[in-house]
Amino acid sequence: MLEINMEDVVNVIASVRMQLIAVAVALVLALVLTIAVNRRTVRETSVRKLAHAQTWIVAVIAMIVAVSTMLFGPLNTMLSLLGGSDGLSEETIARSKDLAVDIEREGIVMLKNDGDTLPLASKKVNVFGWASTNPIYGGTGSGSMNDQYETTSLLQSLHDAGIETNDELTDFYTQYRADRPNVSIALQDWTLPEPPADTYSDELVSDAKSFSDTAVVVLARSGGEGSDLPEDMSKMGSYNQMGDMPTSILTRGTDDQPTPGGAAYYNNSADYSDFEAGEGYLNLSKTEEDMIDLVSRNFDNVVLVYNGANAINMSFVDEHPQIRSVLWVPPAGQTGFEALGEIMTGAANPSGRTADTFVRDFSQAPWANNFGSFVYTDADDLKFPSVYGGRTIGERVPSFVNYVEGIYVGYKYYETAAEEGAIDYDKVVQYPFGYGLSYTDFEQKMGKVTYADGKVSFDVTVTNAGDVAGKDTVEVYYDPPYVNGGIEKASANLIDFAKTDELKPGESQTITFEFAAEDMASYDDENAKAYVLESGDYGISIRKNSHDVIDEQTIGVDETITYSGENHRSSDASSVTNEFDDIKPTFETLSRADRFANFAKVTAAPADTSMPEQYKKTLVNASNYKNVNDDSDEMPNMDAKNGVRLYELYGKDYDDELWDKLLDELSWNDMDTLIATAGYSNAAIESIDKPQQSDVDGPSTLNNNFTGVGSIGLPSGVSVANTFNQDLALQFGETIGDMAHEMDVTGWYAPAMNVHRTPYGGRNFEYFSEDGLLSGRMAAQQVAGAKSKGVYAFIKHFALNNQETNRRVILCTWADEQTMREIYLKPFELSVKDGGATAVMTGLNYIGNVYAGAYEPLLKNVLRDEWGFRGMVLTDYFSSQSYQIGDQAMRAGNDAMLATTDTTNHISDKSATSTKAMREACHNILYTAVNSWIYANGQPKVAMPLWQRIYFAVVAVLGVALIALEAVTIRRFIARRRGATVEVKSAAK
Repeated sequence: MLEINMEDVVNVIASVRMQLIAVAVALVLALVLTIAVNRRTVRETSVRKLAHAQTWIVAVIAMIVAVSTMLFGPLNTMLSLLGGSDGLSEETIARSKDLAVDIEREGIVMLKNDGDTLPLASKKVNVFGWASTNPIYGGTGSGSMNDQYETTSLLQSLHDAGIETNDELTDFYTQYRADRPNVSIALQDWTLPEPPADTYSDELVSDAKSFSDTAVVVLARSGGEGSDLPEDMSKMGSYNQMGDMPTSILTRGTDDQPTPGGAAYYNNSADYSDFEAGEGYLNLSKTEEDMIDLVSRNFDNVVLVYNGANAINMSFVDEHPQIRSVLWVPPAGQTGFEALGEIMTGAANPSGRTADTFVRDFSQAPWANNFGSFVYTDADDLKFPSVYGGRTIGERVPSFVNYVEGIYVGYKYYETAAEEGAIDYDKVVQYPFGYGLSYTDFEQKMGKVTYADGKVSFDVTVTNAGDVAGKDTVEVYYDPPYVNGGIEKASANLIDFAKTDELKPGESQTITFEFAAEDMASYDDENAKAYVLESGDYGISIRKNSHDVIDEQTIGVDETITYSGENHRSSDASSVTNEFDDIKPTFETLSRADRFANFAKVTAAPADTSMPEQYKKTLVNASNYKNVNDDSDEMPNMDAKNGVRLYELYGKDYDDELWDKLLDELSWNDMDTLIATAGYSNAAIESIDKPQQSDVDGPSTLNNNFTGVGSIGLPSGVSVANTFNQDLALQFGETIGDMAHEMDVTGWYAPAMNVHRTPYGGRNFEYFSEDGLLSGRMAAQQVAGAKSKGVYAFIKHFALNNQETNRRVILCTWADEQTMREIYLKPFELSVKDGGATAVMTGLNYIGNVYAGAYEPLLKNVLRDEWGFRGMVLTDYFSSQSYQIGDQAMRAGNDAMLATTDTTNHISDKSATSTKAMREACHNILYTAVNSWIYANGQPKVAMPLWQRIYFAVVAVLGVALIALEAVTIRRFIARRRGATVEVKSAAK
């Protein structure tokens, strides 16, 4: 589950501070009056007791009123999220578990298998590596697993497959450390627990050799929301021995600007440092190296299991010939590890392919010097308050990241650079994109490629030429004509792929491929300012991976086609031209020209850390934002009594005339509620009989962070991408939809699809791949699967949210338009066009110098006009950030604020211009909401939220008690007064 963020807690307290003050004032006044009455009416017992009772009755009523305004005001939305079901049915749990195993079975990639070491010949193995006892199931933050469901561990998967493991080794690791270090949003402990080699006794090693001649070494790497993986472990707090994490440590960026949250690393030995300067988290620690040396000296048959989503540096594998087999096992969800035992015994045949490229030296990658924390050195005049819980606790300077590599991301660079002779491919790349081995051999034969009527089509026949049943992947690439110095183009571009059925030995399957030639067009942001399919020869190939060509044929495009104006691509809803010239980078981008002649220059660390003057002048945050209104705008209708209810719009077109009648019924406050209070929910609106709907987080799960109820966790996005199986991605979305029904959920904050710009991305586990097409195809299937069940998926984080560092402050991400369109927007485009997405979540970053959640060219011109998107756009978590402004975001096309407390999320401007924009935003929100499953059978029947039932019961009891107390008090007062009168009369006689 998501951890509790203390800033959120402070924000909640801040949002109800007036009510808390009222409660405190009522309590203090009651105490003061009680003391005062005691002093002034000592002899008047009846008056004193009456005064006491009346004082406290009034105080309790005042406190009830204050608490009521608190509950039905600032806390109403959050408390309403406490409803929902008790969890999943046993049938759904069973289906989800089976799917998790299916995904992981095809998501595990066999990277090496010399001498057919796998499947295991022996059913007894020694499992080395502390991570074997604490594997990675998912990610941290929003990617956490729900602890109400049992997990299948890595070791359990081996045992379930009939493999006996060395318990003495397992006990050795669990005694060293029982728990995995916490890499959370607030605090990151990047320690890699591993017993030093000299702690393995001779007896332990000797017993292991006697137990089995086969060793399995397990390495793991974590990751998650809130922080990128450290590129230089030496720059964190480092300690000589394991211990409790100090809470005061701050992450240090390359500029020494502290970032929120603490980070540290604990060495495994007092005798040496696990990491030297410049060594990152994706390199082996010295303790891990020593452990692998120890195992390699004592065992000739070593199987390496890497458990993690981020592509680590595996160059050490080539230094140890004893490591005969290597398996990449991405985070498996709660039951997916079951597949590992099956693959190691041969019960299942591995068919996964790498969704990322594994390189030997990260320092030479195009992104290496331009990823992380970079702060503008000339922007002190743009300092903005760092706000925590509604209070300013300091100031920060805007930061930036330059996407200097342009379109040459991942394999697109390595394949192109190899073709140009700019790199020695085998020395740079260890395992290519799309790479994976099998226990059997396949043959792929490519039929004749035809190009007619704008379509490219051909067949591929796949035959299992080995002696074991298995699945194969067909990868289709295109190589476009390139003119030196012309439009940037990679020499290898994945354009289609398909997974075969399971083929028995000798069995064949023919797959037909067809795609539009326009899909091979490049975006020319300099001259044509449109997509261009240049004339020339296009190589159409099928490959084992991005590097190894099986067969290739050429088609010729006789004339250059420019897709502009009315002659736009058939997949676009309108004409396409430059939309991002207002944030065009001022730096030079990597070019293929003259064999990447500018590589060293443009990929160096930023020499200029100043913000260009034209962008300084137009950067907007809360301190300088102003609404600009159009005096000619007319106030739209509100508060009408048309008698239309939201459920009547189910299944109707976005432009159906009934929408206007419904929207006329909304009040200004109704619209503000829908827009400003959309955190984990879609607000209730009484005027149109709309109940509150629940939207929940989790890229591979559904987690209600307010009730603790959640779904079973499925494997990571990387696991899904590694399958290259679109049907499994569809089943993933369908299963999420089924679970959502049982949890009373209509919206899912996923799938996440930001491209893996670098393996050090903290949230790579929930994203899919370094390739935009693979990411987009998998995401589109997940969206379509959820949609088929009436669940709207929020595709996120739109856009260029490719790092965690500084993302919760002003992080200006700079990329040219070709790069944005061809690489980073591609997954979102496919999710809208092919997946039918009706919900989008924007990023926390800036795009150029404009907050992504308030960037109109992206949210209106591209998303809605070009791609034809219909639905709602939601911010990422709306906190007390100094750049998140409800008015600005709403006007720019970001319809709703993911807010659970009142900050700057509410709309403050009541002008006609603002109200028109609010009406449009509500149209988008309600269109998405009404097309969810709860409206399929008419007006949803939703029970009163549990907290309200409890509230009214408590208030009723208190009311009765107060009335009774008042009656008793008055009766006793009258009785005492009568008694006192009788005593006075008796005394007088």
